[in-house]
Formats: sequence, structure tokens, C-alpha cells
Amino acid sequence: MLNKIKENKFKFLAAFLVVISFAIIRAFENQLFYDPFLEYFENDFKKMPFPDVDTFKLFGGLLLRYLLNSGLSLALIYVLFSDEDILSFSLALYSFFGILLFVLFYIILTFYPEGNWLLFYVRRFLIQPIFILIFIPAFYYQLQNSKK
Repeated sequence: MLNKIKENKFKFLAAFLVVISFAIIRAFENQLFYDPFLEYFENDFKKMPFPDVDTFKLFGGLLLRYLLNSGLSLALIYVLFSDEDILSFSLALYSFFGILLFVLFYIILTFYPEGNWLLFYVRRFLIQPIFILIFIPAFYYQLQNSKK
């Protein structure tokens, strides 16, 4: 076990730095991104109307945050698996889900003012690196199955 850690110390260090980067983005989210929904969802939002937003700034901040988290997630996937096929498949998935989630976010924000919970969860997938929690075990499982 100790020998494996010594052999893969670059991988451990790189993975650690990516995780720290995720934490930094989360810790400074108020300063880095325009998002009036941060405060909105901290309150009892179930009966409250959506806050007034600058749509352009909101989508710009969400896009920047999604791209940062996606880039870090792709870096982590590459560090862990060192497989360009997995990396390109992950990039395609992040692109597809990003477009889908942004369209859903816009539709909910514009046409469903009572869709507080829908907006909460769609936004959560846009601003948090949740997909990495799904992709890493899935790719690991796939690699283990392909070895058998």
C-alpha cells in the first residue's frame, strides 16, 4: 500500500490540488460570482417569489462557475484514470448536461415562477461539481468490469 502511494504521489498531489480548488471556489462564491439565489435559497424560499436578477450577469456567473467546476472535474478524471477516451467522453457529457441544465434553468426562471424546488435542484447541478461524484465511480466500475 505504501509503495503504491509512493509510486503515485503525483496523482495524489494533483487530485488533492483539484479538491482544494473546488473548496476555494465554494469558499469565495459570494465574491467571485453574481448569484442572488445564494441568499434566496438560504431563506424560507418555498413561498417567496424569485428575486430580481440581472439575467446577463446571472447566466455569466453561472457559466463561469460551471466551466471552472467542469474543467477541474475533467482534470481530476484525467489524473485518476489517465485515459483520453474517458476524458473526451466526460467532456461530451459535461457539454451535453451543461446545455441541458442552462436551458432548463432559463425555462424555469422565465416561465415557472412557482418552480422554486425545480430551480433549486437545476441550479445546484450548475454550481456544484456533483457530476464528478457520479462519473468517478462509474468509470472505475467500468474499468474494473472491462478487466474481467
